[in-house]
Order: sequence, then structure tokens, then C-alpha cells
Amino acid sequence: MKLKECFWLWGQNAMSHQRSAGNKQWKLPDGNKLEPVEGAEYLGIPNMCRVVMGGAPRPPFDAESEKMKSMHKVVWSAIGDSGSRCNDQQTDLEEVLRQAAKYPNITGAILDDFFLHRTEPEEVWARYPVGFIREMREKLHRAPRPLDFLVVWYKRQLEFPIDDYLKEFDVITYWNMRTPAEHAVVKDDLARMIERTPGKRRMTGCYIWDYGYGKPLTVDEIKFECELYYDLLKAGKTEGVIFCSNCCADVGGPAVDWLRGWIREAGEEEILPRP
Repeated sequence: MKLKECFWLWGQNAMSHQRSAGNKQWKLPDGNKLEPVEGAEYLGIPNMCRVVMGGAPRPPFDAESEKMKSMHKVVWSAIGDSGSRCNDQQTDLEEVLRQAAKYPNITGAILDDFFLHRTEPEEVWARYPVGFIREMREKLHRAPRPLDFLVVWYKRQLEFPIDDYLKEFDVITYWNMRTPAEHAVVKDDLARMIERTPGKRRMTGCYIWDYGYGKPLTVDEIKFECELYYDLLKAGKTEGVIFCSNCCADVGGPAVDWLRGWIREAGEEEILPRP
């Protein structure tokens, strides 16, 4: 298969990042017009993680799934971002299962912003208890067409005591948000992530905007990331790269232009499929 088949877009409603309270730090400029499928086509990415942000979109997801019929693979969020407070009481898992029954390109469900650390009223490391997550996994695996279960795991959570949770997921997606500042230690971080996830499938999250410091990435910074994640793919230590996101694809500066060219060229490389 071609390398580009390992590429995914983190797809959220246009301007959802700009409208988030987090944009006080991220400093993404207005002007984002690309919706998820448009962003994927603009970057040349065939697969989609379609994720609820700020509670939108709300079920039913039929209209959005219909738009994504051209995508090769789609993963819907069963728990949206930390601003999707509705998912702290009720997940979207049943809706994802319903969508997967209608659309054969839907291959799984992902939990966004899932891990956290609270100490009141007791120490808590995630938005739901591990038993509930196990039930979610079983529902996905028992679907007429078994579906993958994915989770977001950030660098700042790398040493959280969450091994019982990690065991429940099919695919671990790992993300470094303060990208340039972490380049000096990212190889060690990735080695630690791999060490903590034996036997698991893994993907790496690649930001195309510096969310940690609120500025565009430079060409050298995005190139460093892409080449590092490419090496992990070739070594069989990961199976995909998720690029975040359509919300900065048309406001992200020269790094985005470089990325489009790299995907266009490197994406055509034939690689061995994962066993």
C-alpha cells in the first residue's frame, strides 16, 4: 500500500478551534473556512478522525457521515474534546455504532481528551472508570463489523498510572502539544510511549500549528516531525500519523505548504502493509 494510506486528518468543525476558550493560548487567526473533508482534500489525506469539539456536531451524525463517504476510513469520536461537556454524562458510542452500520468506511471510535487528574472527591485519572471503558470496547468488538477503539494520550500524561486503561484500547494515539520545545526529548518520549504499550497498535499525532506557544510552525519544525514519524512507520512501531487539523490548514503559514508537498511526494511511496 502507499504511505498516504497511513495518514489521517483530525477533523473538526471549521473555526471550532478559533472559537474555543483554548484559543487564548493557541492564538489561531480567524479565517478558517475548510471543513473536515475539504481540509483532507486540501492536504491530500485519505482518512478521517471526525471529532466533536465544544459539543458540535451533535447526534445524529448522518449528515456529516454522508459528507465523508469519499474518505477511505473514518473514526468518529465517542467522547469529544474536554469542552464537550455533554460527553461527561453520556457518550456518543451508540450513535457511532449506528453510523458504522450505515457507512462501511467507519472503522472505529476514539476518545478525545480522555485522561485527566482530579483529586476531589477521590483521585481520578480519566473521564470514565475503567469498567465503563471495557464495556465500550466490548460493544465495539461485538458490532456486526468489529470496530477499533482508540484513545488520545498526551505527553503531559505520559507518566500517569493508567496502564489498566491502556490495555482496553486497540490503538493508542500519542500527541506532543508543545511541539518545538519538546523536540529535544521527543525521541525519548516516544520510546517511553512504546515501552508502555506492548502489543498495541499506535499512531502519532502531528500538529501543524504550534498550539503550545500560539504561533505557526516553521518548515524545519514540521519537517522534523514528519521525518521522525515516517521513521517510526517504516520501523513498524506505529501504523499512522494524524495531522491536526483542518482548522489551521488554511491559516497555518509556510509549514502547511511544505506539508502538502511532502504528503504529495512521500505519500506515493509503496510500503509494506502492517501484519
